[in-house]
Amino acid sequence: METIAGDLRQMRRTPLHPEHVAAMRAAGRTVDYPPGTVLADPGKPIDRFTYVEEGEIEVFNPFTGERHLPSSLGPGQFMGEIAFLNAGNWSLPLRTCRPTRVIEVPREAMLALMAQTPEMSDIILTVLAARRRRQLDEQDSALTLIGEDEDVAVRRVAEFASRNKIPYRSHPLGSEAARAAAADCETPSDRAGVIFGRGQWIEEPTTRVVAQLLGLDMELNEEHAFDVLIVGGGPSGVAAAVYAGAEGLRALVVEDLAVGGQAGTSSRIENYMGFLTGISGADLVWRGEVQAMKFGTRFVMPYRVASLDQLEDGAFCATLDDGRRVRARAVVVATGVQYRRLPLARLIEFEGKGVYYAATEIEARYCRETEAVIIGGGNSAGQAAMYLSRSARCVRLIVRGGSLAASMSSYLSERLEAADNISIEYESEVVALDGDHNGLTAVTIRSAGREDRIVRTRGLFVMVGAAPNTAWLSDLVELDPKGFIVTGHGSAYATSRPGIFAVGDVRAGSVKRVAAAVGEGSVVISKVWDFVNRG
Repeated sequence: METIAGDLRQMRRTPLHPEHVAAMRAAGRTVDYPPGTVLADPGKPIDRFTYVEEGEIEVFNPFTGERHLPSSLGPGQFMGEIAFLNAGNWSLPLRTCRPTRVIEVPREAMLALMAQTPEMSDIILTVLAARRRRQLDEQDSALTLIGEDEDVAVRRVAEFASRNKIPYRSHPLGSEAARAAAADCETPSDRAGVIFGRGQWIEEPTTRVVAQLLGLDMELNEEHAFDVLIVGGGPSGVAAAVYAGAEGLRALVVEDLAVGGQAGTSSRIENYMGFLTGISGADLVWRGEVQAMKFGTRFVMPYRVASLDQLEDGAFCATLDDGRRVRARAVVVATGVQYRRLPLARLIEFEGKGVYYAATEIEARYCRETEAVIIGGGNSAGQAAMYLSRSARCVRLIVRGGSLAASMSSYLSERLEAADNISIEYESEVVALDGDHNGLTAVTIRSAGREDRIVRTRGLFVMVGAAPNTAWLSDLVELDPKGFIVTGHGSAYATSRPGIFAVGDVRAGSVKRVAAAVGEGSVVISKVWDFVNRG
């Protein structure tokens, strides 16, 4: 199955061409640094591109002061992380280890050079993406989690990091590594929590605090106007972001949890054209995110648009859930749908502690060597069952109807039926949950013609029904009786309000497939361009 990037250790080091170096020298400045100069510090902005002409730069361990990686950067190579594209922060510390001469180019000037020179951009992006893959594979980052399995708040940070392809280390509570990290922060060794950099203990770990440390946030105010605001970072929203940036529109994407949306929880998409061995939803959309950032589109997360208003001049003003406001001349609604909550007692109590709405690597680890129960009969439920069957002892798929034929692709239902450790229970439903302060321990299943059964499980996955995310639109656009946005007012994706467009699953009548969402997000930008540049 394809992943986000190539393996850095297997890549042939392709140097930047002499004309690329000359262009950087003209746009930046040449600087000499003595040995031991720290050039990158975790949490500090990546505000420049650094190309090594002479000398050597190394990643170092901030705890021991020793070199962290066996390899270093020498002449012809460059510093950088993928977060450079979105004005993010450094996640690893770097320093010179001998007298070093570099070319430093301010971020905006470097992005302009990359846009003008595709060959330069290709080389740089390939290396930056491969570096991110190496960090993910080796859990190499300044972000450290302690007690992920025991603490709900830490677990939410882990989910946020994992779904956004942010590398992090995770130590079990009470382990030697956890005790050593706690000692460095001068905190109790039996306490779950989050550490950033060296000794920075986050008292109240939230996804928003972590996002700010990583530079995933940005300064926003009403004076900072965009051509188009894209609300939602799923496949349709990211596709719109790519084409908006490519067309020169100033675009901002606001996402409340993870780029990828619901599709980002799909462990394997096998029917997307061009990926012969399949690709996970998260990896597919991450590639699109990097493309969009290359063209200048900005992403901000984890924030939710709480309301939308139209101003007297015709522009739109979105209010985020932290009170900040941002203006845009047009809006693309790509908020998708979310799984409905079941009317089960204690459901909210166990959400994040045994009840989940996605099946990713994080949840699969919690279900190792136990039984997983999935409620749902669609493709998402089927993909989750196949994925969890690799780690869970067995998987039980609970289907309300008597068949999967109308709701699931045939290739997927055939695999489920052939799997030894997956059972499908038709005409069944979960009617009760049980557990303690540590989380879910059991569910009660009711099937037609059988007595209720109690099944011991630490993982219940709810993947039934879907509700559109449209409440924040403040009655600005026409909705159908189920809350989906009605389009077709002048063009396929135009809503009843000129300047607001809708794409993907949130649109009434849309085909609920990743490929369809990507297509809609790609096409809608031509109409956004016409609207923004009319007159």
